[in-house]
Amino acid sequence: MRVASAASVLCFGLLVVVKPVPSQTTAPAAVAATPQAPVAALPVSDAAAKHAKRTACLKDAKTRKLVGADKTAFLKSCVEAP
Repeated sequence: MRVASAASVLCFGLLVVVKPVPSQTTAPAAVAATPQAPVAALPVSDAAAKHAKRTACLKDAKTRKLVGADKTAFLKSCVEAP
């Protein structure tokens, strides 16, 4: 049992070491080559807009490190703001 465990660990270690690292120059070029539609051109429903606004407010509350009642009050004012 120990021999099998040691062999599997050795093979896994070799797999990690031998695995080729992908070139980082090809990924951004592929992303830049694909045309993307402008955000304003996409139809956005009211529910999706509210969700996006709430998500942005939650991220802002997290960066401000708000918790409890302060977080709740901030979210209410942030989501209701135009």
